[in-house]
Amino acid sequence: MESKTLFDKIWDAHVVNQIEGGPSVLYIDRHLIHEVTSPQAFAGLERRGLKVFRPGNTVATADHNVPTINQHLTIQDVLSRIQVEKLTENTGKHGIQLYGLNHPYQGIVHVIGPELGITQPGMTIVCGDSHTSTHGAFGSVAFGIGTSEVEMVLATQCILQPKPRRMRITIDGEPGKGVTAKDIILYIISQISASGATGYFVEYAGSAIRSLSMEGRMTICNMSIEMGARGGLIAPDETTFEYVKGREFAPKGDEWEKKLAYWKTLYSDSNCEFDKEIRYDAADIEPMITYGTNPGMGIGITQSIPNGSDIPENNRMSFQKALQYMGFEQGVPLSGKPVDYVFVGSCTNGRIEDFRAFAGFVKGRKKAPGVTAWIVPGSKQVEKQVIDEGIDKILNEAGFEFRQPGCSACLAMNEDKVPEGKYAVSTSNRNFEGRQGPGARTILASTLTAAAAAVTGKITDPRDFL
Repeated sequence: MESKTLFDKIWDAHVVNQIEGGPSVLYIDRHLIHEVTSPQAFAGLERRGLKVFRPGNTVATADHNVPTINQHLTIQDVLSRIQVEKLTENTGKHGIQLYGLNHPYQGIVHVIGPELGITQPGMTIVCGDSHTSTHGAFGSVAFGIGTSEVEMVLATQCILQPKPRRMRITIDGEPGKGVTAKDIILYIISQISASGATGYFVEYAGSAIRSLSMEGRMTICNMSIEMGARGGLIAPDETTFEYVKGREFAPKGDEWEKKLAYWKTLYSDSNCEFDKEIRYDAADIEPMITYGTNPGMGIGITQSIPNGSDIPENNRMSFQKALQYMGFEQGVPLSGKPVDYVFVGSCTNGRIEDFRAFAGFVKGRKKAPGVTAWIVPGSKQVEKQVIDEGIDKILNEAGFEFRQPGCSACLAMNEDKVPEGKYAVSTSNRNFEGRQGPGARTILASTLTAAAAAVTGKITDPRDFL
């Protein structure tokens, strides 16, 4: 029998038809939709007089445009309100399950899929959202698609897709104190650049990856797209199965046993071949921060911004432009740099584990006076856990405001915008110019590093407090 990678096993099992010399017609198990990239797709169906082929395979939620305070009131921003209303109308018309505002299952699409057990190993999962790669943490082939492709999946439950090449990134060893999954992925991207995995689907392997919780694995896979990859995935194991078991839409009884037997076959065969292999040692990784305007411009928190002479010649112009935008100088450390905003949340770090870590750090301390902090859960379920565990009280006592679920300041499509020229330490996934608001300056970091900045008012090594 031919040796296969995990990616090939899942992909090949979903090919409905192979176009010679062209793309695969790939069957899609789960289609996730939200209010931003679905209205045009539904309008396309209407124009062509088509119905949604398998409405039961699609799940919708409102996340990008929703406010994170006063969600019981009408959405103030007109464009946001129209998009959310359109989602309600379209899902109602086509019989699609919607978790809208104030529904107990509402939240960021890539947070609710896993926590509800909708995301399962061995699946193909798509969404009109680049961070769909998050779901690959469960050993599934998950990737973002464009609006015309959203329409294609709604109409046929299939997608035309060229098969990506395979890359494996292995991280062995034990991560040091204060080093989280976010630091591991920021380190990888800083090493291979924001385009280093273009054209590949990445499998993450090694002891450092296996030691991570499901939340940590989701953070890693979430940011695969930030190095240009089509997606990322991790072979499912006991950690995965334990996480999925008993969740709302997870298989039950005999069906569970049957699925589990299949899931246990989902790994890369020992002598399979990848198109590219990269290895790192977890011991080399420290808490990471970004200094520029793409996620590949990252350094260890004790390091200095590189000198222009250390940057490849073809990247020097963009390096200088990024520093100019950020108001930083080459060769200078960022430690001690004052910050204005701290954002904890997003589909990268908006899960219960993140709030436990943040609360554990700020307990008994106080938010720095000059810092505005947005602490935003990734879903209603996370919000409920935070309240049930009394984490909201710890946050309040330390001077933080705990908000309601949504994408929030990750992409500023709502009211949560960082003002021009202000510095934000953010647990989200992107730091492009204007990503968190026109002229906002974003420094990507882990939840622990964000917590350290929130209580000191400046970029601080979280290990100093641990």
